[in-house]
Amino acid sequence: MLRKFFPRDKNYVLEEVQLSLEKSLLNYLVDFVKVEYLLRCNPLGLKDDTSQKIQSHKAAQYEHLHEFYLNLAGLFRFKYYSDNQLEFLFDGNDDARKYTEEWTAMFKRWVKEFCKHDNFTRAVLELTVFYPEDYTPQMAGMRLSIFITKFFEVKIDPHKGIIKKSVA
Repeated sequence: MLRKFFPRDKNYVLEEVQLSLEKSLLNYLVDFVKVEYLLRCNPLGLKDDTSQKIQSHKAAQYEHLHEFYLNLAGLFRFKYYSDNQLEFLFDGNDDARKYTEEWTAMFKRWVKEFCKHDNFTRAVLELTVFYPEDYTPQMAGMRLSIFITKFFEVKIDPHKGIIKKSVA
């Protein structure tokens, strides 16, 4: 990837932090979605095929959620760090620690909000727990992309990046 700014630019540091946290945060996402789904759709804890499959799911690979994670990471940088001006931290912490705390907290807050929408939980479960061998993940991935654009009222353009939707 071509770097247009200097190496210590805060957006590069933030992006590196976000990429290093991807596996743990996606694991959190899937676990939270599974618990939320079971609480909402099976509050009595009855044993059926669906609930048993969700409870026994132990995957560590979430490559089907990679694009979704990258979009969320980009939205975080767009919403909260769209300017690339340097800032100095006077509390003794380094930038990476600050960004780790902020990104993790916001990601978890967003996941809780997202789980209030059935189409989100179904798409995540479809891409992880109920992912069949002969399935192409494009439909569920598209649903997640559409969910993001509606939830944040943005448009993700492959050439222009993230664009705030104008309300007419």
